[in-house]
Amino acid sequence: MPSPFPPRPWRLGVVGLLALTLMGCATMKDQFLREVANAGLASETAPGPLVTDQDLAPLPPSVQRYMRFMGVVDRPRDWSFRLSTTGRFRLKNEDTAWFDIEMWQYNNRLDLSRIFHMRGRMNGFLPVVARDTYVRGKGHMLGKLFDLIPVADGRGPEYDLGELATYLDDAIVFAPSFLLGPETRWKEVDAHAFDVSLTDHGITATARVLLDDRGAPRDVVTTDRFLEDPDDPKHPLIRGEWHTPIDGWQRVEGRAIPTGGKGVWHLKDGPYTYAEFRFAPGTLAFNTPPGR
Repeated sequence: MPSPFPPRPWRLGVVGLLALTLMGCATMKDQFLREVANAGLASETAPGPLVTDQDLAPLPPSVQRYMRFMGVVDRPRDWSFRLSTTGRFRLKNEDTAWFDIEMWQYNNRLDLSRIFHMRGRMNGFLPVVARDTYVRGKGHMLGKLFDLIPVADGRGPEYDLGELATYLDDAIVFAPSFLLGPETRWKEVDAHAFDVSLTDHGITATARVLLDDRGAPRDVVTTDRFLEDPDDPKHPLIRGEWHTPIDGWQRVEGRAIPTGGKGVWHLKDGPYTYAEFRFAPGTLAFNTPPGR
């Protein structure tokens, strides 16, 4: 998920208008699938082995309740998922107006990778494209106007950790069997919460999952993501408390799938919701090869 505080875009000229024309030549899905196909990610020909009651037995009680609510028992372990999402997004200290967005993402368990594309129009007419990736232990956040002019380009340890934390959040909400491996550690908090940590390429991201009485996640919280400080004119990265509350759940072919959710930063002056999502079950596909 892109940072809600990218740098201010500069004035655009003929190059920007030309890029706007070129953007119409390829759909967002085509561009996204091409990037995923070219990432060199691992692939399988079938889902993994079934998840059994014995697999869940070593886990804390709250984690077992969560896994059972999510419908993982007697289902093959997933190794990838692809998702298209719609929603709205806004910036802070830049333009607080909401604008509609379309998103595509692909998450791969075999390589612990995530490729995310988002497209929208700021101020109703400025096309912006954002790409967040986590591949082979490296995170990258790139934002472009007209898919040509960079306005944000983030790399480094903070992005590595932040993108792994986002991958962890995705796994909790969409593909919990991604987390049934030696890279994951679980800790019981109480009957309605647990902590989960995921390690990849020497980086460890941790999140707290808050559950309702059914074992359904109602919020996922981490402090392993970073944002540009809205109170500092130089916008250095600061560690933030990031929440992804879930609006509700639906049951699709035995799986628990969220109906919608939000991205919320908890800042010094209070919570700031910068993204709202709607999930359509028909757009979620599991165990698909990269680029398909």
